[in-house]
Amino acid sequence: MLTLSCKLTAKGGSILSWAEAYDKAYGLVSQMTLVEKANVTSGLGWAMGLCVGNTGPVDRLGFPSLCLQDGPLGLRFADKATAFPAGITAGMTWNRGLLYQRGAAHGKEARGKGIHVLLGPAFGALGRMPAAGRNWEGFSVDPYLMGIASAETIKGIQSYGVSATAKHFIANEQEHFRQGVNAISSNVDDRTMHEMYLWPFADAVHAGVGAVMCSYNKVNNSAACENSKLMNGLLKDELGFQGFVMSDWLAQMSGVASALSGLDMTMPGDGYLWDDRKPFWGPQLTRSIINGSLPYDRLDDMTTRIVATWYHFGQNKDFPEVNFSSWTKNSTGRIYEGSGNPPYGEVNKHVNVMEDNHLLARQVATEGTVLLKNNDGFLPLKKKAQKIGIYGEDAGPGDGPNACTDRGCNQGTLAVGWGSGSSDFEYLVSPLEAIQRQAAQDGSKISAILNNTLLAEVESDSSKQDVCLVFINSDSGEGYITWDNNAGDRNDLYAQKGGDNLVLAAAKRCRNTVVVVHSVGPIIMEKWINHRNVRSVVWANLPGQESGNALVDILYGDANPSGKLAYTIGRSLEDYGPTAGVMYTANAEVPQQDFTEGLYLDYRHFDKESISPRFEFGYGMSYTKYSYANIRVYQTGRRTPLPARRPHSPVSPPTYNSTIPKPEEALYPPGFQRINRMIYPYLDSENITYSKYPYPEGYDTPATPSQAGGGEGGNPALWEELYKVTVQISNTGHVAGAEVAQLYVSYPSEKKVDFPVRQLRGFEKVWLEPGQKKTLTFYLRRRDLSYWDVVRQNWIIPDSTICVSVGASSRKLYEHASLP
Repeated sequence: MLTLSCKLTAKGGSILSWAEAYDKAYGLVSQMTLVEKANVTSGLGWAMGLCVGNTGPVDRLGFPSLCLQDGPLGLRFADKATAFPAGITAGMTWNRGLLYQRGAAHGKEARGKGIHVLLGPAFGALGRMPAAGRNWEGFSVDPYLMGIASAETIKGIQSYGVSATAKHFIANEQEHFRQGVNAISSNVDDRTMHEMYLWPFADAVHAGVGAVMCSYNKVNNSAACENSKLMNGLLKDELGFQGFVMSDWLAQMSGVASALSGLDMTMPGDGYLWDDRKPFWGPQLTRSIINGSLPYDRLDDMTTRIVATWYHFGQNKDFPEVNFSSWTKNSTGRIYEGSGNPPYGEVNKHVNVMEDNHLLARQVATEGTVLLKNNDGFLPLKKKAQKIGIYGEDAGPGDGPNACTDRGCNQGTLAVGWGSGSSDFEYLVSPLEAIQRQAAQDGSKISAILNNTLLAEVESDSSKQDVCLVFINSDSGEGYITWDNNAGDRNDLYAQKGGDNLVLAAAKRCRNTVVVVHSVGPIIMEKWINHRNVRSVVWANLPGQESGNALVDILYGDANPSGKLAYTIGRSLEDYGPTAGVMYTANAEVPQQDFTEGLYLDYRHFDKESISPRFEFGYGMSYTKYSYANIRVYQTGRRTPLPARRPHSPVSPPTYNSTIPKPEEALYPPGFQRINRMIYPYLDSENITYSKYPYPEGYDTPATPSQAGGGEGGNPALWEELYKVTVQISNTGHVAGAEVAQLYVSYPSEKKVDFPVRQLRGFEKVWLEPGQKKTLTFYLRRRDLSYWDVVRQNWIIPDSTICVSVGASSRKLYEHASLP
């Protein structure tokens, strides 16, 4: 297991690319008083500003209250903003450029609303359990694909001067028992932590992410938001993270301990309970400095990290003010909603930030759609007059896309999951609406039954149709919402609302049945997948506001399917392994979840146990065909077992000559007008005595820097290219399309070190006209070939033959070579 450290390590300001921001931050923070520094690090309390998170300002120095706002696919609670396809849909595009564009559009919209810190992307949960509620917010169960997708998204978001947030740090893998003093403990060994759960966070830090959100759960029985090994050791020292760590909302479990462990900002400012106004920080943080229980230089580092991030993204110049309210869609309302009192004013300016992002949202949804089955090339549908039956509630508008708060129910067509990772819809194009539009152009007749329980009617009606489109789904989300007894996590992997029976009813008498699936994750489809009348299966994921339009593009061939699965679809939950099930019943007062499967998640487990999946990781069909040939390997760097030694930093963190003020200097100023229920950093009493705090033994001894560190994302040598692999891809069919070529690395079996059968370590998406061929190039970095050595505490390339394979999925690999 990971061992805890009580040593304070890795102050911000040690990386050259952040040096200018830290210099500016030093200039501002050095002018701040103790209470001003405490104010910057503390939330004002739930709903005490216009955003879901609001920090305290320093008005006299021009430092604003920072606006922190969800989320990963849109701007939660805001109007006139785009509801993009979910992370899992974007991940299934396997398109680096499109992931960047989605992030950039998201960041531009956030800036347009005055949001300083966007609370996304999400890549924890990684997806250890296929039924876990929030897997859909991330991009893939594979850490490599998750890392690349996250990095591109972050770079896109931050290109508009908005800080992205890497969340949830770390091993936050299910919703049951996720919160509170007795939150579930994810018990993870050192190698698994590095190669699986920490891997995408390294990509995020390497991409320059401005913020990290620590998670609700415990890790090895220490709360993630007061775990020094995680925040000080892995994140700030080993990965060289230069931004600030915020708590998830009410994930802070202590005051001084969390600060010592590396937490820099508390959100939303309250204590253990929502809206309780019993903060761990705020006035308590001020008190802890004066009484000696928290070193002043720790508060200086916390404040500096936050201010440096503000400078780093240029938010000190021409940044828009917040122009929306999280608490009302009305133009006017309370300025401080959580106070329950005046003043009132304009809180919503209804700024439209959508521009033409519907085109991008549609493209992401289209490229993220995966064609799983297409017997005899039944799809695409011909644009001709025909009779089309549409069956299933998931095809229609239901009661409207915003019928339930935070999308907390499965009704109508499923376009996003539920919880804080969702957003409001300005509109949602349902499949029925889009298909009806196409049918009108073709002269086709539509018959629609949108009630999943009318099975006899579906069976009868389907017999009269030329084509039957059956829509089924499966929904999940964050644990504060329960729908149909699904408390965030799904209760099983079956289609919800009787989806299996709906498919069987239509397919019984309709010879040309197409099943469309909108889902947060894998579903078991064994009851109907081999039915002779189920001609095609379209996996549409969570497509966002352009759902129907994107689907019609695929169904009618205006777009050639190019999506690939970002997880495995098994034949049963048991296929995923004995630890893949959600813990629904606590096994202790503090539930203990041992990650004994180690590296063997998803396809790695299927490969190890030689289990045949229903559809493998990386799988996806096309309306054309591709061939692979002529793999070549070129060594471009020096291969050594160990990376170069950690480099010496050319810059040093700022140091302050901070003198602990007298208690009376931290009192409320004379005549200060308090806002009801606002959290302030001031003290009511000066009756405080300083004493030397009994810190743990060795706390003041500088920690030995990790040899795996030295730059953003870890030792810079880990990011150096060692090999280049080329392969030729040809479109041998009659339709233009895009293929995702995937590269997997394999190691020979060794007694000393256990390796998965194969691991994804490269992918490229290429557009090819019929008959066209192109040469693709994959670049292998040192980290792509290394494993984490728990004894040497470093990344090691094994001294043995490493094989690379390239193909169309994890099970369809056509070209093979060895690395010299």
